[in-house]
Amino acid sequence: QVQLVESGGGLVQAGGSLRLSCAASTRTFGRYVMGWFRQAPGKEREFVAGITWSGLNTYYADSVKGRFTISRDNAKDTVYLQMNSLKPEDTAVYNCAADRQYSGRDYYEYDYWGQGTQVTVSS
Repeated sequence: QVQLVESGGGLVQAGGSLRLSCAASTRTFGRYVMGWFRQAPGKEREFVAGITWSGLNTYYADSVKGRFTISRDNAKDTVYLQMNSLKPEDTAVYNCAADRQYSGRDYYEYDYWGQGTQVTVSS
């Protein structure tokens, strides 16, 4: 069982930046693919960014490419999401997720989820 705890959300003006963190309670963090997802009110959960086990490969939704950066520190059992040039449409609850094998964009394939952190971008 892996527990994930997100932090770093908050209220920011459009054009601003936030850095989300997701700390994992496992000694085998490096064996998990990590992903960030978000869900805005009235909308479906959507993929934001993913990173493979060693951090060698990263992938992004088109809507955040060039603005968001996912990274991980396997020594600290933590994955990050650096969000720059934030827009009001980025407002959502952001969740991190983990899976041993799956490295795609379908949220239902990930086994472990954090409780989420709210990001609100004002115009």
